[in-house]
Amino acid sequence: MNWQADWGLRFRMFLTMFLLFALYIVFAGVITTYMGGGLMVFAFLFGGMSLVQYYFSDTLTLKSMGAKTVSANEYPQLHGSVERLSQQADLPKPKIAVIDSDVPNAFATGRNQKNAAVAVTTGLMRTLNQDELDGVLAHELAHVKNRDMMVMTFASLLATIAFMIVRWGAFFGGGQSRGGKGGGGIMVAILVSLIVWIISYLLIRALSRYREYSADRGAAAITGNPSALASALMKISGQMDKVPKEDMREEAEMNAFFIIPIKSGVVGRLFSTHPPTERRVEQLRDLEREMQSF
Repeated sequence: MNWQADWGLRFRMFLTMFLLFALYIVFAGVITTYMGGGLMVFAFLFGGMSLVQYYFSDTLTLKSMGAKTVSANEYPQLHGSVERLSQQADLPKPKIAVIDSDVPNAFATGRNQKNAAVAVTTGLMRTLNQDELDGVLAHELAHVKNRDMMVMTFASLLATIAFMIVRWGAFFGGGQSRGGKGGGGIMVAILVSLIVWIISYLLIRALSRYREYSADRGAAAITGNPSALASALMKISGQMDKVPKEDMREEAEMNAFFIIPIKSGVVGRLFSTHPPTERRVEQLRDLEREMQSF
């Protein structure tokens, strides 16, 4: 199975970013109108956070998750697998990190293909056999090849700014808005920020779910073994149900990056960043049958 560009994913990325851009043009206008110095605050927040996120996204994400970059001497088999799969995916070998956690999971991060990192937990390596682990690693490399991390980082950043203004709108308003609108103007700006955050949240979730399907197909193309990833997903999903609620629950905001999200009840599943595991496995089984028919 050869790697093929996912034009459906590219279109959804473009559409999501276009809609978010249009949304935030309106957002910036409202903030400027109803909050004193709003445009400068917005530009400062967006510009500064964008630069930090872009240049240090891999380092910040790894540190937030307690991931340690490891050498080939420490994990020779893991390095060997990533190097081999990276060659098959026609990618530079990313940095490799390990998280000391019983929770079986993995994620990729980084601003581009040359500055990427793939992290796995010790629990994942204990849970999966080599073929299954290769499937998971290939899934994360597919995210890197599709440039998912860059798009999701910027999209999430826009939503974060809106959320910050909702939370600290009075502070940003400077006490008195332009044109004498006072507290009423600030409340309008906070309400608009809330609406912007909700719409951004839903757009990002829709894109995130599709990109997981795309990364699964990419992993199948890289390894030529869709059933291995399907088996890995079922094992990880089963183990996640046994994870104590306090373990890594504080990292639930990282769900968009994990191969399988940390579950958080009915509402969490409704607004999940990932499609149901059963549907992902079904797609991989279909790919397996398709490959066997040739």
